[in-house]
Amino acid sequence: MAFQKPTGTQDFLPGTVEKWQYVEEKARDLCRRFNYREIRTPMFEQTELFQRGVGETTDVVQKEMYTFEDKGHRSMTLRPEGTAGVVRAYAENKLYGEPDVSKLYYMGPMFRYERPQAGRYRQFHQFGVEAFGSVDPAIDVEVIALGLQFFKELGLKDVSVEINSVGTSETRAAYNEALLGFLRPMKDTLCKDCQHRMERNPMRVLDCKVDQDKFVGAPSILDSLDEESTAYFQQVKDHLTAMEVPYRVNERLVRGLDYYTHTAFEYKAQGIGAIDTIGGGGRYNKLVAEVGGPDQPGIGFGIGMERLQLILASQEVEVPAVKPIDVYLVAIGEAAEKETVKQLFKLRTLGFSAERDYLGRKIKAQMKSADRFQARYTAILGDDELSRGEISLKAMDTGEQQNVKLAQLADHLK
Repeated sequence: MAFQKPTGTQDFLPGTVEKWQYVEEKARDLCRRFNYREIRTPMFEQTELFQRGVGETTDVVQKEMYTFEDKGHRSMTLRPEGTAGVVRAYAENKLYGEPDVSKLYYMGPMFRYERPQAGRYRQFHQFGVEAFGSVDPAIDVEVIALGLQFFKELGLKDVSVEINSVGTSETRAAYNEALLGFLRPMKDTLCKDCQHRMERNPMRVLDCKVDQDKFVGAPSILDSLDEESTAYFQQVKDHLTAMEVPYRVNERLVRGLDYYTHTAFEYKAQGIGAIDTIGGGGRYNKLVAEVGGPDQPGIGFGIGMERLQLILASQEVEVPAVKPIDVYLVAIGEAAEKETVKQLFKLRTLGFSAERDYLGRKIKAQMKSADRFQARYTAILGDDELSRGEISLKAMDTGEQQNVKLAQLADHLK
């Protein structure tokens, strides 16, 4: 039988992988400049970590997790998002003992069992950052700005950020009562998911994609914020304005996970149909303690890489699909063939990307191969050149050709 990839997954083939590497390298470079260090956590964790860290009332936990029992009869789950695992690693490895704010980033696959559609897969990839240990609104703004700068440096256009405050657990309790007063009279007209969410987590109803038109006139959470939360949100807005980072306040933005406090935000972009969110995040001051660590504040975001690739394509942003090689070696004659094997290895050990023909093709076919690899140079070695200790070096962009000493080939390539 012919095997096929599982539903909701992808094969990333050469020509596509390079586009992903390009985006990943941009992310790594940006994190270096913002002083975020990479962390890599397991792809599966104890199920309870996500139940407590993501929230038992979320769709992720209730419907979408890949959960299994291992051979030790322990319940394990493939990670559906990145934050909970990073928080667990931060607490378990006592990174809170460091004297500075812990600023971390991650990239890798996540897993959710949901209906595949444009930009949404059962195995998908996220780039995210997390900053622990500070309650300064300036770190909120740094995280928001890092994400926007990432999109900008990739060349995306018309990416915007929406922000909101979801307050504290105390202010949310007051808001939930006001929201329930608004929702209960219309309960029978709402979708089944909303009816289920109403009593367990009323704010999640506002995240519904089906009943949005019914929420016109719903009370705003901003009206329920206490003085501290209002002041905190104002500082976030003031910093964004001072940095000339454009934003829009969206009073219905609550995010789909339970752990947020104070600042919540989403990045929006056009080009992937009705679903225009390509990332988002917020502050989670209680999450570290919730998963068994000390009471340490945190803030972060996650960006969906599949959706990002879709938008890059739809906006026709040029993303390199092939990495050019430095030199392609062409051999003419038996002795020259043997010498190119030696020279090829030598060049690679000196740091050059190099290739040669392994199919016994004629010179014309080898030159076409050099073009496909976008080689900067072709180095043509025949038995006559070999007897003189030389090789013919051709610059592929100008066509200029010269004979150089074999021993000096690397110097000329530089």
